[in-house]
Amino acid sequence: MSRAFVFPGQGAQTIGMGRDLADAYPAARAVFDEVDDALGQKLSSLIWDGEADELTLTANAQPALMATSLAAMRALEAEGIKVTDAAYVAGHSLGEYSALAAAGALSVADCARLLRIRGQAMQDAVPVGEGAMAAVLGLDLAAVREVASEAAQGEVCEAANDNDPAQVVVSGHRAAVERAVDIAKEKGAKRALLLPVSAPFHCALMQPAADRMQAALAEVEIAAPSVPLVANVRAEAVQDAATIRELLVAQVTGAVRWRESVAWMAGQGVTEAWEIGAGKALSGMIKRLDRSVATRAVGTPGDVRAAAGA
Repeated sequence: MSRAFVFPGQGAQTIGMGRDLADAYPAARAVFDEVDDALGQKLSSLIWDGEADELTLTANAQPALMATSLAAMRALEAEGIKVTDAAYVAGHSLGEYSALAAAGALSVADCARLLRIRGQAMQDAVPVGEGAMAAVLGLDLAAVREVASEAAQGEVCEAANDNDPAQVVVSGHRAAVERAVDIAKEKGAKRALLLPVSAPFHCALMQPAADRMQAALAEVEIAAPSVPLVANVRAEAVQDAATIRELLVAQVTGAVRWRESVAWMAGQGVTEAWEIGAGKALSGMIKRLDRSVATRAVGTPGDVRAAAGA
């Protein structure tokens, strides 16, 4: 049985996530302490007792979700399950950083600082209100690319997340994305709706953020991960540290090729995917993509113990 560990992206955050892991496993608590120290902020207090609006801010949500994923990974390790028990690691957008930290390519402290910069840079790249993202349900990638092209009219409108066969997210200038919603409905989309996000991620408007991440990543040590990473922008495995550094920059403006990434892993013989951290969004996508790949969400002490007994 071939296994992949997959790590969730933004939108999975909830107040209280990871607290029971920290209470049950000293190694999980140590992750939150390390992230707090790295950021010079009690992010753990915000995660466990804060306001949802503040946690949802990109600069907070990104390191918070990574911390929760790494806490779950440390809990698994405490129960005897190692990251190297997986054939591959993968993450959705920011989850790629969690995957790299889990596989030892990045230290937890560096990962937290990079995600704080990444979140801030993505937020700063486009003035609030000028960008938007929308989910299109019921049209495939090729159809949504046509919709985005028609909607652009000289502005940016691109397919940003290819999540599963019936869900593609577009990103760009707000007016263009709003046009895309209308055009998608005309072309037979089951639903097309604006998403409650604070910036237009994974499109050309994020170039200023990509430039900032290039500078930030140049200052950080990246090792070859102990398990190959299935990279968002390539939808195939990479293990070379220099390549990973380049792909993390490209990922800021590039599309998240999740559908193709899952298909690639299944093609390599992966038969189960464990979602490490908050929520079950990736598990849902994987079920819609390939019923032959079993899914398991690992985000609570009970999940960890059940996984260890599997």
